[in-house]
Amino acid sequence: MTLPRQPLGRTGFEVSPITFGTSALASLPDTYGYQVSEERALETLRAILDSDVNVLDTSRNYGFGRAEERIGTVFAERGGKPDGLVLSTKVDRESETLRFDAAQVRRSFEESLEALGVDRVDILHLHDPEHARDLGEITLSGGAIDELFAIKEEGLTSALGVAMGRTDIQLDIVRRHPWDVVLNHNRYTLLNRRATELFEYARSQGMGVMNAAPYAGGMLAKGSDNFDKINYQEADEADTAPVRELERLCREHEVPLGAVALQFSMRSRLVDNTVLGVSKPERVAQSIEWATAELPDELWSAIDELPFSTDDPEANRVWSGG
Repeated sequence: MTLPRQPLGRTGFEVSPITFGTSALASLPDTYGYQVSEERALETLRAILDSDVNVLDTSRNYGFGRAEERIGTVFAERGGKPDGLVLSTKVDRESETLRFDAAQVRRSFEESLEALGVDRVDILHLHDPEHARDLGEITLSGGAIDELFAIKEEGLTSALGVAMGRTDIQLDIVRRHPWDVVLNHNRYTLLNRRATELFEYARSQGMGVMNAAPYAGGMLAKGSDNFDKINYQEADEADTAPVRELERLCREHEVPLGAVALQFSMRSRLVDNTVLGVSKPERVAQSIEWATAELPDELWSAIDELPFSTDDPEANRVWSGG
């Protein structure tokens, strides 16, 4: 099935409306509630590369390097990164000390190149600076951000972005530098709109907007009866109540909730590209089916009437990396 291509801000890339993210393929049971074997991850990656989606997103710290290593394995099988694939990765803090200075940016980036088996990447993000030991060593002169821009000047990446969760910190960082892309997760979904101001600002500056985790960590794809986590945390009745209302509407209109959650992001004027995770080969085709499904206008009108949160959905999350 052919997906349309559209510009990603000022990056010069023409991208499919969806990107496949790879955090689940690193096997993060503490985050997602299940494990993913290496063989299953490799089969999923092969299905992604055989699909019409032309953007792949990863990070140095997904599974402490496992995601990039698994991608590198599949790239090697195919003689290198496929032509036409837009590869996005992220530099990360040091896992034990949480150091995130210029030297750590360079080290993280070089480790990514080695694991992926490439000599450059298309998009390089500063990742989750809110979890570093000291935001100052990221933002000060000669710090992590300056090192990222040096990497771009060296021609080792085409575009720079900021990928994180905390929108208050992200908006401040984004306003201070000429970034090409912003990526935020879990804050622009059927349930939550916290990233609206961030995305509006990015759009006003010509930056590409990548909206990640449209399924709120999985429940909006798997359903409230089949998955007990939301936004990577255990869900209680207050969390699942709005999901059950969405499920009711979807049953009335005989459409899958996953398609609605995905297309909510895709149809937004604020979003260029939606990043979603898959952990099984068959989910690749299903995701494209959901992305291209015809959904009734009456359903969207009903959804527009539903309340949504603007609170930080991960305010109480404890990140373990696993």
